[in-house]
This record gives sequence, C-alpha cells and structure tokens, in this order.
Amino acid sequence: MSNVFSMSKKTYRPYEPNQLLLLPPALQDWLPHDHFAYFLSDVVDSLDLSQIERTYERELRGYPPYHPRMMVKVLLYAYCNGVYSSRKIERR
Repeated sequence: MSNVFSMSKKTYRPYEPNQLLLLPPALQDWLPHDHFAYFLSDVVDSLDLSQIERTYERELRGYPPYHPRMMVKVLLYAYCNGVYSSRKIERR
C-alpha cells in the first residue's frame, strides 16, 4: 500500500516574475526602477516561507495553487495601498 503523503514535491501554477508577457513589454517596463513594488518584492523574497510551503506540499489534491510567495506579495502590496477586501484586490 503506497503512502499518500510520500515525498513527492507539490507543484504550483507557473510563477515567473521576470518572464516576458505575450505582448512585447516586460513587467519591468511598466514600472519605474524605484517603484515600491520592487522593494516589497525584495522584502518578501528575503522571508522564510518554508512553513507555508510545507503546508501546501502536504496537500496533493486539487489544481496546483498559486505560489505562496506571489500571493504574499499581492496581499502585502494591496494592504500597503489601503485595499483590504479580497474582492477589491481581485478586481485590481
């Protein structure tokens, strides 16, 4: 009998912040080099999110989730801009 919680690695939806879009401009072309979003991204990249990732890795059912690091960036950016409602965050 195989163990459901084997050492398989959880997969996430693709998250490539430096990826070019289907259109010619890259995300970096949309914001000035000193924009707050870059600072926030660097801060979140320095955080240890291993506990959150471990929780996701234990759950093997369902469609692959968005990467936790991306979701933390979106949530913190919205909060820093005074948007606290998940529905308003989604609309923006």
